[in-house]
Amino acid sequence: MFSYGKEYQVIVVGAGHAGCEAALAAARIGCSTLLLNLSLDTVAQMSCNPAIGGLAKGHLVKEIDALGGEMGLNIDVTGIQFRVLNTRKGPAVRASRAQADRRAYALRMKQVLEAESRLDLKQGAVDALEVEGNRVVGVKTREGITYRGQNVVLTTGTFMRGLIHVGLNHYPGGRAGEPPSIGLSDNLRSLGLQVGRLKTGTPARLDRNSIDFCRLEEQFGDDHPRPFSFLNRRIEQSQVSCYITYTNERTHEIIRQGLDRSPLYSGIIEGVGPRYCPSIEDKVVRFPDKDRHQLFLEPEGLQSNEIYPNGVSTSLPPDVQLAFLRSISGLEQVEIMRPGYAIEYDYVDPIQLQPTLETKLIEGLFHAGQINGTSGYEEAAAQGLIAGINAACRARGEEPLILRRDQAYIGVLIDDLINLGAPEPYRMFTSRAEYRLLLREDNADQRLTPFGRKVGLVDDKRWALFEGKLDQLGRAREIAARVRVAPGDRKQVARLGLPDLNNGASLEELLRRPQLTIKDLAWLDEELEGFPGEVLEQLEIETKYAGYIRRQEDEVARFRKTEEVRIPEDFHYAGIGGMSAEVIEKLEKIRPRTLGQAARIPGVTPAAVAILSVLLRRG
Repeated sequence: MFSYGKEYQVIVVGAGHAGCEAALAAARIGCSTLLLNLSLDTVAQMSCNPAIGGLAKGHLVKEIDALGGEMGLNIDVTGIQFRVLNTRKGPAVRASRAQADRRAYALRMKQVLEAESRLDLKQGAVDALEVEGNRVVGVKTREGITYRGQNVVLTTGTFMRGLIHVGLNHYPGGRAGEPPSIGLSDNLRSLGLQVGRLKTGTPARLDRNSIDFCRLEEQFGDDHPRPFSFLNRRIEQSQVSCYITYTNERTHEIIRQGLDRSPLYSGIIEGVGPRYCPSIEDKVVRFPDKDRHQLFLEPEGLQSNEIYPNGVSTSLPPDVQLAFLRSISGLEQVEIMRPGYAIEYDYVDPIQLQPTLETKLIEGLFHAGQINGTSGYEEAAAQGLIAGINAACRARGEEPLILRRDQAYIGVLIDDLINLGAPEPYRMFTSRAEYRLLLREDNADQRLTPFGRKVGLVDDKRWALFEGKLDQLGRAREIAARVRVAPGDRKQVARLGLPDLNNGASLEELLRRPQLTIKDLAWLDEELEGFPGEVLEQLEIETKYAGYIRRQEDEVARFRKTEEVRIPEDFHYAGIGGMSAEVIEKLEKIRPRTLGQAARIPGVTPAAVAILSVLLRRG
């Protein structure tokens, strides 16, 4: 075994979405960082859908950007269709989504990594950790190289003992056309970590030239594409359309006839699949009364003929895939360029993690992404960013960054993982956040940019822009409270359509009326009208939802009284009267840091929390 002879402060294993964010964060904070990937040709690869954002996922991307991460900047440059979802619903559940040019997205991210001065990007397959006592000190690769490092972040994706299924055929692979990682999960087991098995899948890729787009419903992007990054004001690149079609009863019948050759229904697949992103055969079986399912045909890039059929993930045999696809309107002559497949892979139960994403068993070892049982690029990138920050903070002897549930969707994500584990692939939803009206996309920078500044990821330029936005928002609030419309201003009253304005009203008071928007009112003051759209939008949200926001802030204040009660690391649960053996076992296993965390552990009863509270207050 050859020792490379250079010691790093942070080593990141895997250059997917989690690994890229982790490595960039550690290097930008000031640590010597190594990023290892199985192949340098697959950095930031989009294994499944070539898109970033979506419901709740868009919130995560905005938060990554606000903290100083790269994902938002990368998609703003390489996105080919931008849409804001749920525009008819409240601001808490509106979400940004962008279709990406797959190749451009990966290429730009690799260029960013290569340009980072404190970051070394190298090819290598890690098959074991170097551990001394209970502390990680480096990694070993199957190429026979040992790299020494003070901290290691594992972001292995679907590669640990990856097994690909296409019909009844299966073969080792971490992704189609790429070998799996063999040995690392066994090494983690030998170190005492609990390793499980999950499953995910992807649809076939279709040849654009074989699709009859005239028979499909065209889906346009937004007229004025909204960037993800708070640093950007506009999207410069050209935009494309996606298309919509539907399965039908003939499609479903073909799928049902092929279930005897489905690895999912023949018992070949052992891993637990994603409940919220089921395969098309799963949809047909679980929802027999539904006569059709929607498909979104999404381009893989401006220079590619491949089309991603979102909504028909499958592991059925190739002949069944082709048959059911050709039963769909617009796809009667379709050609498959790459068949769909399912993949099983090893993950490590995230209950074994601290809120910093460092493992409890091994000091300096952090996990992020699908190794923690999550699904989705955005969930992975969010974890990678936090793991990279905290690995760097540990190397520099600084306080870690831990985000609470009331501060960020990232806080909700990590808190769920370390308390609930991941018995199935975890996906973020707005419904998982108790305080989602406080955790909107539009205010992610106000919530998190100060944290990014504190850890060293927000530079002077971004900080100046942030402070400028806060100043503009403060002035906009002052104008809205000061400027009034009097009953005698007949032209203004008529233009606003307010026959009931008898005593006059400030712009703030008018903005609370459901029928009026900030666009209806901004013209009443020249300075207000000149503010950027994001400032006016935030003023409108804050004003219209002020009562609901105050109510949630009061709930957070009550929550924090419990949440902030610390539990000593060496607290002994064994022998506490009034607690069942099951409760004590769970508390011993997870070892919550606070009383609030203990209360969120499944099976820990309110009575047990009350007992803990009394004991902690007694000291």
